[in-house]
Amino acid sequence: MDKLSKEEVLHVAHLARIYLTEEEIEKFRGELKVLMDDIDKIKEVEDFDDEMMYTPINDNTRLREDEVGEMLSAKEATLNAPKKNGSFIEVPVMINE
Repeated sequence: MDKLSKEEVLHVAHLARIYLTEEEIEKFRGELKVLMDDIDKIKEVEDFDDEMMYTPINDNTRLREDEVGEMLSAKEATLNAPKKNGSFIEVPVMINE
């Protein structure tokens, strides 16, 4: 099959909550078919027998143990802050109300 049916394209459009013109339906009949063929190719890839990877790097970094240490005073914590207000660090507003 070279293209998806008009009904299949309209079904996808309905799921996406979009309106398609007749020209767009024709255009997407072929384009969605190519996409579906690519998805079928991906499905053919053999699964790995290894356990699931959480990161692409197989790094066995040894982390140090957490240790309770001395706390910084407010003055020390804000020492290098570019802008401060008393013992608070001032930052630019990121959200407009």
